[in-house]
Amino acid sequence: MLPDVPPTGKDVKIALVSVVCIRGGKLYHEHIYWDQASVLVQVGLLDPKFVPGPFKQKGLKRLPVYGAETAQKVLDEESLASNELLSQWKPANGSNGKS
Repeated sequence: MLPDVPPTGKDVKIALVSVVCIRGGKLYHEHIYWDQASVLVQVGLLDPKFVPGPFKQKGLKRLPVYGAETAQKVLDEESLASNELLSQWKPANGSNGKS
């Protein structure tokens, strides 16, 4: 998943999506998708608090990425509030913001 990156020994949680096509009873093609940014955060290669200068000047305070929380949200949708990456997010009246 991370070519040329030496092993870190860290546990990494990843949500994967695999799209598989079978023709004639045989694997024809396969596409595997994952959130590489969340993997980079978990192994320490990407710091969400490091915002490049031009974006920082425009008011961006944090990169819109998380670590293992993204995989946890797939396993348990109630594990954390949705839309937390949106700085202007305000839950509807009476809502706790989860879903």
